[in-house]
Amino acid sequence: MQVGARNPQLNRHGELIHLLSTEGLPKAVLTQILDTAGSFLSVNDREVKKVPLLRGKSVFNLFFENSTRTRTTFEIAAKRLSADVINLDIARSSTAKGETLLDTIANLSAMHADMFVVRHAESGAPYLIAQHVAPHVRVVNAGDGRHAHPTQGLLDMYTIRHYKRDFSGLVVAIVGDIVHSRVARSDIHALTTLGAAEVRAVGPRTLVPGDLRAMGVRVCHDMAEGVRDADVIIMLRLQNERMSGALLPSAGEYFQSFGLTDDKLALAKSDAIVMHPGPINRGVEIDSSVADGGQSVILPQVTFGIAVRMAVMSIIAGNDA
Repeated sequence: MQVGARNPQLNRHGELIHLLSTEGLPKAVLTQILDTAGSFLSVNDREVKKVPLLRGKSVFNLFFENSTRTRTTFEIAAKRLSADVINLDIARSSTAKGETLLDTIANLSAMHADMFVVRHAESGAPYLIAQHVAPHVRVVNAGDGRHAHPTQGLLDMYTIRHYKRDFSGLVVAIVGDIVHSRVARSDIHALTTLGAAEVRAVGPRTLVPGDLRAMGVRVCHDMAEGVRDADVIIMLRLQNERMSGALLPSAGEYFQSFGLTDDKLALAKSDAIVMHPGPINRGVEIDSSVADGGQSVILPQVTFGIAVRMAVMSIIAGNDA
């Protein structure tokens, strides 16, 4: 985004109308999403898990990449808001016949779409869509290339706040394949805005971009240094599908150096929480004893993700362009 340009996610009043990235969002907007998500958690405990906030609205899930947690929780979230949900089967859609992304969006918009939830392999695809939809249509980025995964970042922030209450004073270590991780980027922007005391990027030199230091991130190429006295440890999987060339000697050697084991976790604070956006590769980036242990909050992250995505969709649907 150019300096001085209006953030395309916000209307002229500074209110959220699309969610494309955590980058550039003010602390007040991030906090509004987290607070709203908290109000939706109780919906999970109701006999009828529905609120009418998106009744009559059509939400189109467009997942051009595979997904389990994100796609399912978006669908659950939209249905709990009483929206009509359409899951487009990309492999069997006209995109397989050569239809362009914008032509696909134009045709779906003609079917009276109100919101697009988009996961795409190309960075910037949700931004492109947001630039070409009608003013009343909303766009949510469910992950674009290596760029951003804002709802994952927000559910991570909700999880941290739930267990730690406040971001000030927190040391957060993000460990693993950071160079290919859109989750890491979204987490870093959100943590910085919300006031975390220190954000550490931990991993081998081939998988940690050096430019993170310019963002105030502490870069660590030693696992012990990276997790020592941390309050929060966010583990990332090795994204082999995005790698070109031999960036690592072997998965076994990677686990020995950067896999989270009980011994390495003991270097963090005694009440540190362990997070992971999934899918987990056990024995590669995390040991099963840690993933299933008492300090793991990996499954609560998934539960919180429903409430966070409900919050995002309800907020952007309620604001004028």
